[in-house]
Amino acid sequence: MALLSMQGVSLNLGGKPLLQNADLAVEAGERLCLTGRNGAGKSSLLALLGEQIQSDSGTIVRTGGVIGQMPQVVPASWRGTVFSLVAQALGEGGNAPESYGDILAVINHLELDPEADFSALSGGIKRRVALARALVCSEDLILDEPTNHLDLATITWLEEYLLRKARTLIFVSHDRAFAERLATRVVEIDRGKLFNYACGFDKYPARREERLEIEEREFVQFDKKLAQEEVWVRQGIKARRTRNMGRVRALRQMRAERAARREQLGSVRMAAQEAERSGKLVIEAENVAFAHPGQEPPVCLFSGFSTIIQRGDRVGIIGNNGTGKSTLLRLFLGELTPDEGRVRLGANVQLSYFDQLRESLNPEDSIMDAVADGNSVVSIGGNTRHVAGYLQDFLFPAEKLRLPVKTLSGGERNRLLLAKLFIRPSNLLVLDEPTNDLDMETLELLEELLGDYAGTVLVVSHDRRFLDNLVTSVLALEGDGKVHEYVGDYTDWLRQRSVPPAHADKKAFKGAEREPASLEKGAPRRRSYKEQRELEQLQAELAALPQRLDALEQEQTRLEARLADPELFAKAPDEFERAVGRLPQLEEEQTALLERWEFIEERVAELSTLKG
Repeated sequence: MALLSMQGVSLNLGGKPLLQNADLAVEAGERLCLTGRNGAGKSSLLALLGEQIQSDSGTIVRTGGVIGQMPQVVPASWRGTVFSLVAQALGEGGNAPESYGDILAVINHLELDPEADFSALSGGIKRRVALARALVCSEDLILDEPTNHLDLATITWLEEYLLRKARTLIFVSHDRAFAERLATRVVEIDRGKLFNYACGFDKYPARREERLEIEEREFVQFDKKLAQEEVWVRQGIKARRTRNMGRVRALRQMRAERAARREQLGSVRMAAQEAERSGKLVIEAENVAFAHPGQEPPVCLFSGFSTIIQRGDRVGIIGNNGTGKSTLLRLFLGELTPDEGRVRLGANVQLSYFDQLRESLNPEDSIMDAVADGNSVVSIGGNTRHVAGYLQDFLFPAEKLRLPVKTLSGGERNRLLLAKLFIRPSNLLVLDEPTNDLDMETLELLEELLGDYAGTVLVVSHDRRFLDNLVTSVLALEGDGKVHEYVGDYTDWLRQRSVPPAHADKKAFKGAEREPASLEKGAPRRRSYKEQRELEQLQAELAALPQRLDALEQEQTRLEARLADPELFAKAPDEFERAVGRLPQLEEEQTALLERWEFIEERVAELSTLKG
């Protein structure tokens, strides 16, 4: 018997039909990803399944026990410390001593302070408390956007936790890598109906396109037949006297079906206004250091950081929460002044900034005024457009334009901020967490737009697929007081990075670059057990590098010799295409290997100076 099932459920909220006669069954052991456009009703469906709201019609049957739920909006009634709130989810079992370890393990992995007062926390931290409550209370879970406000390390931990501990999982997530790893089935909400895809998330886009193509053909055939019947019913008097009344009734039914049809919501249309080209140098940082102000002693976020960002670069900034990603962006923008070193912008740089907290949107402004600052027109690419028409490109209908910004959902606010961002001419886009709450289609369109953008892009994101599809280099804050620079995308960073200590100690800013006192007096400190293991692993990897590089070079030589054959294209076109595609990959792999070689030699030399 299904753990959860719905039959003939309909739901209207605020006069908007979200579900119409919908059916759904979720078996124990499934991991179901619920997807759909912003505003389609995903969170409302989760709230229905979790008994937080009631449907207008239909039945919902629940056969299981307690289900852990992470709602989209954290209840305002929650009070107490983080630990007490998480323990409350277990009922009386939360007070049992044997539960303390499990509760604290989840709290610590989500980087929460168990003694913190919940009411004093930010919105993002409160959502993490809600996630912790869900995780500890049941192996059957309903999670609404669980990865929002989590850093990359915590998202990875959550994936592993859910694969190990969750029995049944129903979740909404716009993180494609997260959905691909977890989902065993996908259900899409589209125009009030539920469409089931018995596949993982990786196969879902292709299956969805097939469904929409079939639907479009059926609509065309239906409309053609309807037009023919309308011609028939309007024939002359003789035809009307002899016409079939059953056929007339069928025509009336067809008219009703056509009137009730909900057309597919259009796609967002984005176009960024590009200013004149900047100079080749866009941003230069030289020996930059920055510490949290107001702390004694000041805690150094990073020091000794130097980089040059050039026109056309696409730079991803990654790191755990609190390591200084947004701070680094603000240093680049000149909003903060470094404690040491300098940051300067190049010539003719015009930037647009997408801020993480959406503070550039006044919640009391109307949607129209938020973009056009009270004007009725905006200038796009040298052409003047009415603001209502421009906002329709971002899926804001005319009847909503006078509503205040505060009434919008998270995804709608993101779209609005993008609309505001792209009317400003720029050659440098600075984006701080732009992907939160965006539906899949809008996210993919944003990737396409940024890929075609001729200027420079700086982006902070925890969306691994977004980073892989966009960036050409990575600035990684790995918790060791440094900013590490890597060539390539997120996956390349995973391959190249050194494994940092699990909990790197934060050094005081003053004297952060100095060695401990024992070293200053000439007594070398001893290598820790972890450093000794790291040294042994790096030495083994270093010994294997020449052979790996030699293998790549030999493969490159073979391919070049094969391509030198003038008859290869005619005789074996598939082999020719594979060889042509493989050569650039070999170049990139050799470059990455040489950079890794250089890093290992430096690190081995550093560790070797310590006493074994």
